[in-house]
Amino acid sequence: MAKKELNDDLFAGASISDSGKKSKKEKNPKKGKKSKKGISANTAKVIKSVVAAVIVVALLVTYVATGLVRKGFVHSTLQWTTYLTAVTIKNDDGDKISVPVSTYNYYYALTYNNLKQRQEAANDPDSENSALLELLGLLDEPIDADFSKPLSKQTTTNDDGDTITWQKYVYDEVIDSIEETYTYYLAAVKANDGQEPEITTTQQSELESTLSEYREAAEKYGYKLSAYLVAVMGKGVTEQVFRREAVRSYIADNYKSEISSEKITIEHTDEDYDKYRKENADKLKTVNVRIFEAQNEKDAKAFAGELNSDASNFTELAVKYAADGDFNKEYYSDDSASTQLYGTRDFFTKSAYSIANPDDASKDDEDKTYAGLDWLFSSDRKTGEIKQFSNTVVYILSPAAEPKNNAVNIRHILVSPKDDPSSASKASAAEWAAAKKQAEEILDKFNDSKKTADDFAALAKEYTVDPGSKETGGLYSDVAPGKMVTTFNNWCFADGRKAGDTGIVQSESGYHVMYLDSESKTPIWKSFAISQLDESETVLKTEQLEEEYNAKVNWFGSRYFEIDTDIDR
Repeated sequence: MAKKELNDDLFAGASISDSGKKSKKEKNPKKGKKSKKGISANTAKVIKSVVAAVIVVALLVTYVATGLVRKGFVHSTLQWTTYLTAVTIKNDDGDKISVPVSTYNYYYALTYNNLKQRQEAANDPDSENSALLELLGLLDEPIDADFSKPLSKQTTTNDDGDTITWQKYVYDEVIDSIEETYTYYLAAVKANDGQEPEITTTQQSELESTLSEYREAAEKYGYKLSAYLVAVMGKGVTEQVFRREAVRSYIADNYKSEISSEKITIEHTDEDYDKYRKENADKLKTVNVRIFEAQNEKDAKAFAGELNSDASNFTELAVKYAADGDFNKEYYSDDSASTQLYGTRDFFTKSAYSIANPDDASKDDEDKTYAGLDWLFSSDRKTGEIKQFSNTVVYILSPAAEPKNNAVNIRHILVSPKDDPSSASKASAAEWAAAKKQAEEILDKFNDSKKTADDFAALAKEYTVDPGSKETGGLYSDVAPGKMVTTFNNWCFADGRKAGDTGIVQSESGYHVMYLDSESKTPIWKSFAISQLDESETVLKTEQLEEEYNAKVNWFGSRYFEIDTDIDR
């Protein structure tokens, strides 16, 4: 029997399941991209899942042995090459494993035959595998390759839009599959104190059942099992290799399932923050402005036209043009506290001011432009400039520059006019007045004490309705400009502010009794860097592993890889 027929026999009844594997190559696929002849990133993901999902567990024997079938173990003068290193899988810590050519050939056979099987199922809608493949969404994109001809002579388009041969496409998929499976296999062994974990009883039973079926097929054709596997899967893929790779795939799958929901903390060093500072100078710059959002452009133009060159009437105009309602008028009457904004471009981008609106909201985030923010953070800005941009009026207090001061450690006690602070803006004038009176009484109690941080913390634990700081005595550490609500933020960073200062400010949640605990040792720029890099940043453990482990192909070993059907030999 020809190798092609034996190949078909081995994989004809392959059961296909999606284990959800994802290769590094697909971490940022071009969404919706579909190649002209190849397959999309999403489909490639499923194909690699199929390849790495361990083994075929069903076998349909449909061929009869012919005189071409060889008996006994296949002896080849090139059999020694299957022990050569094909790929080295290594992580950042130096843990590594050498994968032999025989393993590459095992994965090549799985990849090649899964692609071929997809094509055949698409051409035969009534086949058993067709329904399953359609359920997995694998028949949406046809495999435009002729498996009766050399894959090296046919082209397709990969996920990056590059035109490559089908031979190269299959090669890339094989390397990705080996890298992924061995990433989780190595991690599983490492997590098990260097010992290979046991597979489940069910998995062991599946493996033995599959090999038993293959053995029956091999005997039918006059083969020993190893010879049969070599004939249909390539040089070196003996029973021992098949069993080893199946077990390792099971182990990899088990470990990935075990850690799939685990998250890990990424800690950053001072070197990381310094590097971020150098590479993101513009992101760290802050502007200090007085800002007002009018109800419409007409009011904004009128506001800008009436504003004095020194902004001395900014508060008066804010109250005048504020929306009707007790809260709005009260909020804007607090001098600059409610209209002063100090923050980075990223902070403004997330604000509700019209000056921060994208020029074209329909574009993807990475393609959006912001004319208003470009103006605001331009190096051409000067103190005292006035700008009306749509509904926004801006007065420049300090143009964009990297902040020189440190962050602060601040304590506060929130007193709300409503039981639920999120409903405070709906409170009546009487309720706001009562809340303000209570805030003043709490501050009086503090002033009657020794006025230490501990005294304030005790009052916070008793009176504050802020669940985020109640247990810490009202404390928020390493607060940088723009991190807190506007009035809270502006009080913290007012000129001349020093440790021990107290005060009361109003926000949409209520009144905040303020106490500057101390200046943080963290520079404001570093606080911004920490916020971006986030020392408590978490990622899925699977993502970190796939970043840590990499595959390197051995050039000499690659000379003996399975390439195509017999046509290419």
